[in-house]
Amino acid sequence: MEKLKYTVIKNKEQYFQYCSILEAFTDIEVKDIHTEDEIELLTLLIEKYDEEHNSLNAVDPIRLLRSFMDDHQLSATALADLLSVSKGYISDILNYKKGLSKEVIRKLSEHFKVRQDAFNRPYPLNQVMKQSLANAG
Repeated sequence: MEKLKYTVIKNKEQYFQYCSILEAFTDIEVKDIHTEDEIELLTLLIEKYDEEHNSLNAVDPIRLLRSFMDDHQLSATALADLLSVSKGYISDILNYKKGLSKEVIRKLSEHFKVRQDAFNRPYPLNQVMKQSLANAG
């Protein structure tokens, strides 16, 4: 029986090995059908491992955003410019007063190279904003 070229990823070492192989394949300019199939298979195996072992699912989207901002030394003003939104809107997001729009989620996931579902999850908004709106009417 022939040994399988790729198997279900079982550990981080294998995960990083498959990521390196996938990266090498994606750098090839002319791809034949076999290369395309290998790229597709590696992508599926890597995504499955990510889904099962990804700790991003445990963090609320705003804490994750703040962490990325710290890691990338990105100020709220720079983030507002990056997302083409106002500084006030970013302040409201970071203070749990407003939710993330679909467009903002798309831009964040693209910029930080994470899946959109890392930011596209429910999280509680501050009640102060809701109460002040209720009292205004």
